[in-house]
Amino acid sequence: MAQPQPAYRAFPGSSAFSDFRLKRIASAIGAKDLQAIWVHYVASHQELTADEVSVLDQLLEYGFYPEATNPLYSTMLKAVINGASPDDSSIRLFYVNPRAGTISPWSSKATSIAHVCGLEKTVQRIERGVVLAATFHQAAPANGEIPNADSLHDRMTETISTSPPDFDLMFSQLPPAPLERVQLLQGVSDPKEALKEANRTLGLALDDSEMDYLIEAYINQLQRNPTDVELFMFAQVNSEHCRHKQFNADWTIDGVKKPRSLFSMIRNTHNAHPQHVVSAYSDNAAVLNGYEGTFWAPENSSGEWKQIKEIVHYLAKVETHNHPTAVSPYPGAATGSGGEIRDEGAVGRGSKPKAGLAGFTVSDLLIPEHRQPWELDVGKPAHLASSLDIMLEAPIGSAAFNNEFGRPCTTGYFRTLTTKLPLGDGTEEIRGYHKPIMIAGGVGTVRPQHALKEKGSVSPGAHLIVLGGPAMLIGLGGGAASSIQSGEGSVDLDFASVQRGNAEVQRRAQEVITTCSSLGAENPIQLIHDVGAGGLSNALPELVEDAGLGARFELREIDNADRSLSPLQIWCCEAQERYVMAVAPDRLEQFKKIAKRERCGFSVVGKAQKEQRVILMDSESQQDPTPIDLPMPILFGKPPKMHRIVDSRKLTLPSVDSSLSTYLPKAPAQAVLGHAVDRVLALPSVGSKSFLITIADRTVGGLTVRDQMVGPWQTPVADVSVTATSLAPGIKTGEAMAMGEKPTLALISAGASARMSVVESLMNIAAASVENRLSKIRLSANWMSASSHPGEGAALYEAAEAIGMQLCPELGVSIPVGKDSMSMKTKWEGKEVTAPLSLIISAFGPVNDISSTWTPALRRPEDVGETMLMFVDLADGKKALGGSALAQVFGQVGDEAPDVRDVDFVKDFFHAIEQLHESDIVLAYHDRSDGGLFTTLVEMMYAGRCGAEIMLDKIVKSGRTQDLVETLFNEELGAVFQIRKKHYNEFKGVFAPLNPISIGTVPKQPKQDLAMYYGTDCVYRASRKDLQQKWSQTSWAMQRLRDNPECADAEKSNMEDDQDPGLRYKLTFKPKENIMSYTTSLTSQIRAKPRVAILREQGVNGQAEMAFAFASAGFSPIDVHMTDILSGRFSLASVVGLAACGGFSYGDVLGAGQGWAKSVLLHEGARNDFQTFFQRKDTFALGVCNGCQFLSRLTDIIPGAESWPTFERNVSEQYEARVCMVEVSDPPSSSQPPSVFLHGMHGSHLPIVTAHGEGRATFSSTGTSTPQHLVDQGLVSLRYTDNYLNHTERYPFNPNGSPMGITGVRTPDGRVLALMPHPERTILKDVSSYLPPGQAEEWGEFGPWIRMFRSARKWCG
Repeated sequence: MAQPQPAYRAFPGSSAFSDFRLKRIASAIGAKDLQAIWVHYVASHQELTADEVSVLDQLLEYGFYPEATNPLYSTMLKAVINGASPDDSSIRLFYVNPRAGTISPWSSKATSIAHVCGLEKTVQRIERGVVLAATFHQAAPANGEIPNADSLHDRMTETISTSPPDFDLMFSQLPPAPLERVQLLQGVSDPKEALKEANRTLGLALDDSEMDYLIEAYINQLQRNPTDVELFMFAQVNSEHCRHKQFNADWTIDGVKKPRSLFSMIRNTHNAHPQHVVSAYSDNAAVLNGYEGTFWAPENSSGEWKQIKEIVHYLAKVETHNHPTAVSPYPGAATGSGGEIRDEGAVGRGSKPKAGLAGFTVSDLLIPEHRQPWELDVGKPAHLASSLDIMLEAPIGSAAFNNEFGRPCTTGYFRTLTTKLPLGDGTEEIRGYHKPIMIAGGVGTVRPQHALKEKGSVSPGAHLIVLGGPAMLIGLGGGAASSIQSGEGSVDLDFASVQRGNAEVQRRAQEVITTCSSLGAENPIQLIHDVGAGGLSNALPELVEDAGLGARFELREIDNADRSLSPLQIWCCEAQERYVMAVAPDRLEQFKKIAKRERCGFSVVGKAQKEQRVILMDSESQQDPTPIDLPMPILFGKPPKMHRIVDSRKLTLPSVDSSLSTYLPKAPAQAVLGHAVDRVLALPSVGSKSFLITIADRTVGGLTVRDQMVGPWQTPVADVSVTATSLAPGIKTGEAMAMGEKPTLALISAGASARMSVVESLMNIAAASVENRLSKIRLSANWMSASSHPGEGAALYEAAEAIGMQLCPELGVSIPVGKDSMSMKTKWEGKEVTAPLSLIISAFGPVNDISSTWTPALRRPEDVGETMLMFVDLADGKKALGGSALAQVFGQVGDEAPDVRDVDFVKDFFHAIEQLHESDIVLAYHDRSDGGLFTTLVEMMYAGRCGAEIMLDKIVKSGRTQDLVETLFNEELGAVFQIRKKHYNEFKGVFAPLNPISIGTVPKQPKQDLAMYYGTDCVYRASRKDLQQKWSQTSWAMQRLRDNPECADAEKSNMEDDQDPGLRYKLTFKPKENIMSYTTSLTSQIRAKPRVAILREQGVNGQAEMAFAFASAGFSPIDVHMTDILSGRFSLASVVGLAACGGFSYGDVLGAGQGWAKSVLLHEGARNDFQTFFQRKDTFALGVCNGCQFLSRLTDIIPGAESWPTFERNVSEQYEARVCMVEVSDPPSSSQPPSVFLHGMHGSHLPIVTAHGEGRATFSSTGTSTPQHLVDQGLVSLRYTDNYLNHTERYPFNPNGSPMGITGVRTPDGRVLALMPHPERTILKDVSSYLPPGQAEEWGEFGPWIRMFRSARKWCG
């Protein structure tokens, strides 16, 4: 019988872009008009039946459609359905599709939904593209050139054409490419030349000594030719990225041989102070001693969530992903965050990420219509992204991965720099970040019994497994590519080395790891590694090398999405979202069961063996059945150690003219300070980072105590991130992390830059209560350098010596983790831009009291009485302006850098800090850093929406401009505290050695001016709102370019309201009140607790905090995956409650929550189970965020939900992570019962966390329901309000544009509640971005939103 032939079909979809984006694109390509729709391409194993087409029509209907009468829309439909060309010669069609040979993340998720919905045997794959129809003023040019093609597609991940895609090419399954051998033995006159050619064509980045090592190994030891896959594997395993050759090198500087390597100096810090560290330098992250808490997870046998008391060790890790972010910002940064998240999940025998950080350093932004006077435009290589594009796209990539995976991002930094550095001989060089820094890091947790990777933990015969996504042709050679300077390799190799990310797949893999970890001593994982640089070629050999074993692998067992890949491509590609692990020989079936429940791909690719060899077999090749056969000592052997011979370079740089008259020759003296303020506040390193923060979820997991946004007005000025140890009632401990980086100082003094970076991170983490002064704080050091540039190698050594041998040992802190990137230079067309030495320090510490975390938000005298602003100067009166924001905005570098003037000052400071955290004296705290004391003070004002009156007499020599500038804008170490006047003497006593100085007060409302006085003269005055507008200007301009500009404008204008009362709690109930009846409280000790299904689908990430919320209210939460219901293993008949959790089911690819809902509606068994559950009168259901979107798509089977809206794309077209005010509506009614969840809360106004991209309540244009109709029916339970408590549609008080502020809906019987915000994330009282002092003390250990869950428990009786 003939085999059925594959079939292809195109399904036109909804609008691909909103109106404001269409206008932007039309302008970019010079079109009069433009429309664009999604097109879905379905590859099936045979022709689709009518029923199958109907299912696909249902699945692929999402979003909004153009007007049916629109001629461009008609043109696109004809083109997609019939292949017709436009009738009008002025209309052109452009087709944008994923690059051939790749599978987009969208495709993976959409295909998965189709398979779950019954099309597994029919649909091979669904892919998605865009067709654009544009009207031009004239007909298309004869050559078919596409205008400004880069504005229409991402050349990294997409192709663009004027003709429809070739389906055979899009879905092709070509025969596998062959293995290649590099001839070194036969017919080659010079083996080294042959190897050099392979080095160039394959992009191996091998140096001369490594090539000599390989020639010796193959010609004299192995006596055979190497395969291409062996060479590629060796290059990745031994790349600078993986082996850190320069940090392990010998150094000779200025003719003097140095006694230590860079790495040995860093290790010296740990050798001097090894305490409080469980594991250093030996795993994917450092493991640090934590406090006792709990492990909160479902029990394997019953699925019931349970607490296990144990020590919670925490992890510290920070990585960079600079090169991929330069080439393709969104996927580069996404996979940067994704790779670091995998590091946190692959410690010991399996661990778990907890909270993240992200940072970016780029050259000047050059924002159109927002160019700054100090910015330099020096051009860029064509294949690298501009700084502006990087900052518009990369932060979204990083945030999107964190969001979808389910890790909050709670701290970070952003800096720009392009400057001319005079060399003293009349020439100058450009220093900047055309090769950007993209940094990702964070904290995680690991169970004590799983914390260490130990030799002997893996048994010979252990199964070697790849967990996660399949191999595909992406990210080839990233480890080597990132080890060379941008511009030295080929453009094709640059693009080939960039990966693409699929966070939802990685989430599934993490769920498998977490479940294995929850089994404790029965954990089937013996050892785990993440797959990063070098792909499996690095990860699998490293796994068995760590185990002290060898291994035999089968190439064709590796899950592979592209049959055409060669052995090299399968083995070495850096396809993301993968882990490798050794599973005990007798626990493989248990592991498979866990992975299948999570729908997580895995492949058993080999077995560990005693013989120290790596053998890779290929069962499909008769000609080359063994692509790899290498002794481990050769692969991991030691090629000759690198020896760097460099000279230092000391430049004589001009000093900064602190009078500013050189730079502002025409400005009158009285205006100079104002000019300085305006420029400094506009510098990205100083100004608001809001546009980078609100795009990232900061609360998922329910453990975020302190994020970037502080106070009632949510101002982005926090010094530190703090998380709680675990989800447990009464928890008071946690972890803190903070950052420090001072690269501009390195242009003057590398040692000063390194020291200041360390102490800046410590000054930031001081806002958290870390006991024992500095002794428990541990650092990550990330080093970026163009180490081959004149003077930079010596500068790197100076910096490492300054902190490794001197500062850190003196302070008692150590550096147990770090990373380096030694190729921070960009070359093109005879030009070059070189980054300064850039050391980024991330500080981590255990917090003994999470409630004693300080913020910069000033308190008003009306609330706390008369206060004082105290300045603590750690610079002994020094005021160096070199490397400052002030210097940068006037195009200068300076000749003297701030420095750690006295280590004892720092020690004394932390001795005082510990006492102050215990005494509760401090009302506000902010360190002096970028922008100097002036910026410290105004940021404290912004956060408190108040004024400040500053008396400069005690810290300024005179009222002259130059003295004022030096005092207000130097960036020496220091801090400002707000205290009550009555505590002045006590504060002075605590800080006695450092002599704190009273510099000002906070006036009563309505004064919101900054007034600075020298003597009786007012030397500067400006309003808070004007200063905050200037400080927010860059963030606003970027937000306006990236998102809906109307939203950016609205948010900016909100700052002008001096009367805005901010977030507040106006409650009609008492959070601490026990609302359970006496009888219920008594019998609940005896009777079984009501069971509630904590329901999740693949991609859901909010189940832990949801389970905790229900458990805290007296329920028995049961972990239920949709695979349990679809397979019939679990029925909703066994529970009284259902909670659909937040996250990104199926990555939201077919509309948020829609794929999840369709998996129920189109599956007969699941549909019946849900329908029966909703019809029972003794049940309740809650849907939050993604769960709300899910329930809103199930209205056919939820009685009384017919008039509900769906929840669509936010009006900002951006993911919105905010804290918003809502009003609870559950009025007494004779016509309908109260809400199961909200009874007793009616009329309460309080803040709630929001975090979603699709939350705008949308009513069908063909239905009878309207927003007003729903409100009138009493079916709206939550509505957004502004800070004056009025229902609102104004952004960002209403973060998604929902009409009438609608954000929570119910059924008439009150049993089903669906809401977009997250009450479950702030159940623990201290887990809140803003708590009202005093009022919160009356709540007990839980926050107000616990009442929702207690109300449901009371309803159960």
